[in-house]
Amino acid sequence: MAAGSTEVARYWRHSGVPGVDLLRARFVTHRYGRHAHEAYTLGVIESGVEEFEYCGRLLRAGPGAVALLNPEVVHTGQAAGPDGWSYRVLYPAVEVVAGIAADLGWRGGPPAFPETVVTDARSAQLLRAAHVAAERGDRLASSSLLRTAIAGLLTAHAAAAPAASSRRSRAPAAVAQTRELLTARLADPPSLDELAAAAGLSPFALLRAFRAETGLPPHAYLNQLRVRQARCLLDGGLAPAEVAAHTGFADQAHLTRHFKRVVGVPPGAYQRERRPRPARARTYKTSRPRRS
Repeated sequence: MAAGSTEVARYWRHSGVPGVDLLRARFVTHRYGRHAHEAYTLGVIESGVEEFEYCGRLLRAGPGAVALLNPEVVHTGQAAGPDGWSYRVLYPAVEVVAGIAADLGWRGGPPAFPETVVTDARSAQLLRAAHVAAERGDRLASSSLLRTAIAGLLTAHAAAAPAASSRRSRAPAAVAQTRELLTARLADPPSLDELAAAAGLSPFALLRAFRAETGLPPHAYLNQLRVRQARCLLDGGLAPAEVAAHTGFADQAHLTRHFKRVVGVPPGAYQRERRPRPARARTYKTSRPRRS
């Protein structure tokens, strides 16, 4: 990637393994907002230092470090210094990781990574090799290296995800109901008072319970839902301006601002990279039979 202050980012889907997205980026001033991914986040830092909030801690990852983020855990991301950072990220869906774990004979619930930033040269090398092969379009090598890298990470760094703690209060059910309401009304969300009344809690109690369960207040969680729905609509071929209207953003600029703070690239660039690429036709020269 270019030196200096230039920022470059590419986000695309794996051509050989369904359910895996990839990001390659160099960021200097870009800052991710508080957000969470439905998939696992497996990143390797190539240069510079990234810092990010995760589970109430401020973490830093430098060159060669591997970042292992579990699904649906809220985090941020920004440069730790003026020179920025560059990295490669794989986002395998939960089903992809679970399938590899099952092949390894995994027991004890869904895999989770208790340590977020690890120094593991072999894993870093395998993740990077899988990512580079995917970028080159080598489906066989990239899919093979991807599974090998994830299997190695599971063996070396994963543990069973902790069971959800049981609570005697109504808060978890109230939060679940609130999430369903927000999902159903992306373009016309209820007010906080309406959400609280539907949940049977006071507005302040709902705010506190919702943040405790999801890591985000309801309005920020709503924007995350909107971005996720926007990705689905963009993948389906809908134009960014139409996507903004369908997902409740004020206009395309509003969509772009929130989209880039979560995904790392603007909606148009995201859509262009994820369109199916036509296969190149190959021509073969044939030799004419000699006349006797």
